[in-house]
Amino acid sequence: MGEIVLMSDPSVTAIPVAENGERLVDVRRGGSLLVDTRKQDLTDAFAYLREGVLERLLKAQTMLPQGLRLLFVEGYRPPSLQREYFDEYADQLRAIHTEWSQEQIHSAASRYVSPPEIAPHSAGAAVDLTLADASGRELDLGTRMNADPEESEGACYTHALNINEEAHANRKLLGSVLTTAGLVNYPTEWWHWSFVWSDQAAAVPRPATAHACWTARIS
Repeated sequence: MGEIVLMSDPSVTAIPVAENGERLVDVRRGGSLLVDTRKQDLTDAFAYLREGVLERLLKAQTMLPQGLRLLFVEGYRPPSLQREYFDEYADQLRAIHTEWSQEQIHSAASRYVSPPEIAPHSAGAAVDLTLADASGRELDLGTRMNADPEESEGACYTHALNINEEAHANRKLLGSVLTTAGLVNYPTEWWHWSFVWSDQAAAVPRPATAHACWTARIS
């Protein structure tokens, strides 16, 4: 799979970010995307994305074979919820690896949950999604969405080898349309795509896209 630079890496955290002024929009408007409610919250924050990210999703959907759809699961995540997710997973790792230092825990946790201070979900700039048929039935992509590395034995990694041929083909299809539309994947999570993370050779956000506000609010 090659070397993966995590979101906690200094080469990533050192990159400055600033508000770009792009508005958050409700992905349910217009009914163009299938929207799953498993991550729905009291304020419906989950259904919001930066406008440019939504435009790229809609573009990607037009490139799918007939009868297939993108299934949107989660977009914007309030910083407090991101912190809750990160701390919860860090606590799980701490219980398993009692010999690890705090730095090791923090790094390992960022494989699965972005550190709250740089999380693209909290900018409305990242989306968790999968593929579905026309009726909304999820396709096989090798693991359940949000399966952590321990549970899945690393099969959650986008280019994992321990998945079947059907799942591999579906991941390849999902990656092809989303990449063509201008989104990039965090390689430890096949379902996580954003407009602020680049897994190119430099493995850091592109200067032109590393400017989303990490404290976005829904207006």
